[in-house]
Amino acid sequence: MYIIPAIDIIDGKCVRLTHGDYNQKKVYNENPVEVAKEFEGAGIVRLHLVDLDGAKAKHIVNWKVLERIATQTNLIIDFGGGLKSGKDAEIAFNSGAAQITGGSIAVKDPKTFEGWMEQYGAYKIILGADCKEEKIAVSGWQETTELNLFDFLKDYTAKGIEYAICTDIAKDGALQGTSVELYKKIRSEFPDLHLIASGGVTSMDDVVALKEMGCYGAIIGKAIYEGKIQLNELVP
Repeated sequence: MYIIPAIDIIDGKCVRLTHGDYNQKKVYNENPVEVAKEFEGAGIVRLHLVDLDGAKAKHIVNWKVLERIATQTNLIIDFGGGLKSGKDAEIAFNSGAAQITGGSIAVKDPKTFEGWMEQYGAYKIILGADCKEEKIAVSGWQETTELNLFDFLKDYTAKGIEYAICTDIAKDGALQGTSVELYKKIRSEFPDLHLIASGGVTSMDDVVALKEMGCYGAIIGKAIYEGKIQLNELVP
């Protein structure tokens, strides 16, 4: 299982939110490149980079941060947050993203999202399946839909999606543990999906549980920044 630290960007700085709330923001580092280099130095190979300004603006904003991390490290970066158009996808890939994540667009503009899969290959596109009580949430989690998580995953796996990041918003940034039962259910129903678990990973017990159920990756944010999990524990 890949350990995938998260760097969330607002105003070019590395921040973390609680439950996706922009009013519950904490700045951890003014320079995200320094943070990325620290991760790489510890043996991390993948990075989850989120443009929170982009998620709010509904178009890519912090592509220069992506470009700097991509040129100054060898990390495999998946990039998301506000990607809404072919132009956004093009900028992200040209700036060094190995994969891009689309959440809101997969709900609101499936034609464009499926176009990305066709143009770049399904292995380069990650489905962002963010949810609250198994209902899909969009627009930087500002809006919860009536769309069922499992119906959403079923629809896109049928269309050829291979990777999905699933975040339980109720858990994200709260440091109260991750949604183990939810991920077990997803793994059971979609065994061929490369499932990346996200939200609430707080301890090595969470990491071990996700690994044992066969998750492809685990995204970890606040637990690393707050020192709940040490990088040397994650990369022996």
